[in-house]
Amino acid sequence: MTNYEEPFRCEVGNIVKAKVRSGVYVGEVVELNGPRALVKVLAVLKHPEQGDLHQPYNPDVAMFHERRALSYTEKTTVLLRDLQSYAGAVPDYRESLHAAVAAEIESLDRLNRWTAKSLETMLGLQKDYK
Repeated sequence: MTNYEEPFRCEVGNIVKAKVRSGVYVGEVVELNGPRALVKVLAVLKHPEQGDLHQPYNPDVAMFHERRALSYTEKTTVLLRDLQSYAGAVPDYRESLHAAVAAEIESLDRLNRWTAKSLETMLGLQKDYK
């Protein structure tokens, strides 16, 4: 027996989870146009990442991009493959935005602490290897 899941069938009025660039949003499908849907943003699940997406975690790039979250009720075009059904209550936009920013900051803080600990360990190894 195979574990087959029926594909998501997108329709106008659906509440969806939409991946837009490096952010993730809850939105309402307001229009379908071929392989794309026009989605009205209602909440932020994951804040977009900062910097050059082609060179992640590299601060020494020609242009370090600032990416703002899409605004409340902003409409954006999303490929149908980047949409999923969203079940449950739609979070308040402002609260979801603040939670997404806090989660991104915590993730960066954890990465910063990991970098500091790795550097400390590597410096110790460098001394040991001499």
